[in-house]
Amino acid sequence: MTSTIARIHPDGSLVRVNPDGSEARLAERPAREMSATEIEATAGGDLDNPPLTPADFQRMPRTPQAKLIRRALHLTQEAFAARFHIPLGTLRDWEQGRSEPDRPARAYLTVIARDPEGVERALRVTGR
Repeated sequence: MTSTIARIHPDGSLVRVNPDGSEARLAERPAREMSATEIEATAGGDLDNPPLTPADFQRMPRTPQAKLIRRALHLTQEAFAARFHIPLGTLRDWEQGRSEPDRPARAYLTVIARDPEGVERALRVTGR
């Protein structure tokens, strides 16, 4: 068995890295267009990674994604953490997958996602 080491350059070109460290450009072969039916058939034939069914989606917990909420509000991590009184380290841990928000934090993120201005008003009223 042999292995090929490949590298993608910043310009998007793909090269093979030879044992001596030199590079050889790999021939570009355009991907064959597939219809939606062909895509479904190919995905369905992958026994190691079958497509998710509607039942799979039903049993999966819906966890609000702090990073998606923050990006939708066009805020940096620092600004989001400060605005909504979340410790910056905690926010970073959530976004980088080192920890998951607990139930109260998930509820708080859900409220932030639905009404960020309302949360800010509530925080101002309570003096936090």
